Amino acid sequence: MKKWKKVTASFMLSIVTLGSGMTFLGAPQASAAANAVPAYEVKFLAKPELVLNTDGTPRSEVIQTLGLSSTPRNINVEYFDTNALGLDQQGWNVRFRKKDDKNNYELTYKKRYPVINGDINAALTLANQEGFDKSDDNYEAEIDWGYGKQTLSFSNTKKVDTKTTGVQLPSQQEALNMLLDKLPGKLKNWTSSNWGKQQLTQSRAYGPITFQRYEGTWNGQELTLEVWPIRDAAGTGIENIVEVSFKTDDAVAVSGLRTQLLQLLENNNWLIPADGLKTQTILERY
Repeated sequence: MKKWKKVTASFMLSIVTLGSGMTFLGAPQASAAANAVPAYEVKFLAKPELVLNTDGTPRSEVIQTLGLSSTPRNINVEYFDTNALGLDQQGWNVRFRKKDDKNNYELTYKKRYPVINGDINAALTLANQEGFDKSDDNYEAEIDWGYGKQTLSFSNTKKVDTKTTGVQLPSQQEALNMLLDKLPGKLKNWTSSNWGKQQLTQSRAYGPITFQRYEGTWNGQELTLEVWPIRDAAGTGIENIVEVSFKTDDAVAVSGLRTQLLQLLENNNWLIPADGLKTQTILERY
């Protein structure tokens, strides 16, 4: 599995304020059932009014403190689901995006499982029972660890070459055709034969949204701050969601690193002490 150590900035409405006293239960152990071994992504929401300039770029003190490059990578993204959000209701998200420095489109199919009361092994066991185990190298397992909750996800990413430069996306139908062409079997036949194919065929694009990713190094970790300009709840304007995050496959070190980043953001009054649901916010507003 790829070794990730990244940090990201992103925004979600549907914010639920939670206590910060989440207990880390330790690294999940591979069992006789061959549960998947996840990497970790730690992510926190930051206060846009305090970390961003009026033009939406990070303030100089944020750049310096987090060791970020002042030049971002631009990424254009859209999600696909039915009007009734049939895929999302089954825990699936389908994403199509283009990075400004890549000559391909990135197609990602992701299944999520909630981690209840910090019990990562229970979530891994449930996923195993539904076909996501250690032997499946088509999917990358990851624990998304926010302010107060954790989520287990399995992501299958495909790439399609393109001569398109920058972040321009193809038409909605062209993107959908590519997503259908690369549709993995688990999603295709999730609840019944061809269920996923039928859902995706009836889907539309939610977005697109072009966000900025600022990359850097903090405390020996590759850190990312993302700025997502998302349509506001009224549908009349834009509000920025800022997410600071890093990825690591070091299950032993992740808890301490998370605490250090949390304290750094709190000490600078940058932290929003809540979890957010960015993907769900986009599905609700577009």
